This record gives sequence, C-alpha cells and structure tokens, in this order.
Amino acid sequence: MKIHYDRATDSMYIHLSGKESVESEEIADDFVVDFDADGAPSGLDIQHASKKFNITELVAKNMPVAKIAVA
Repeated sequence: MKIHYDRATDSMYIHLSGKESVESEEIADDFVVDFDADGAPSGLDIQHASKKFNITELVAKNMPVAKIAVA
C-alpha cells in the first residue's frame, strides 16, 4: 500500500494494490475508487484532502508491515 499526496492539487491517492485500474467510480463528492480488471478496488483518489482530513499525521497500528519508507 502506498499513499501519495500532491500539494499542488491538494489530492491524495492511496494505492491499494499494484494492479492497474481499468474502471473508476465516484462514491462521494471528491472520493473516487479505482478498480482493477478483476473488479477489486485498486486505489482511492481524494480531492481537497487537507480540507477533509488532518494530513499532518500518519499513524499505522497493528499493521504487518515489512517496509516503511518516507519520501
């Protein structure tokens, strides 16, 4: 899972899998879910992210994480 924030557009994309998205569906204002060829969610696009969430803090609890990287 990867999270990418674009400060210029105030958009956040959460990559749920490494699979390419082939379809998208807006599930709420400024929230779009991308789906892969099997119909599984592959990503979540959030517009105006800093207005919707506190993006200054990221906490992961009880995650079976093998690698953590901050770029």
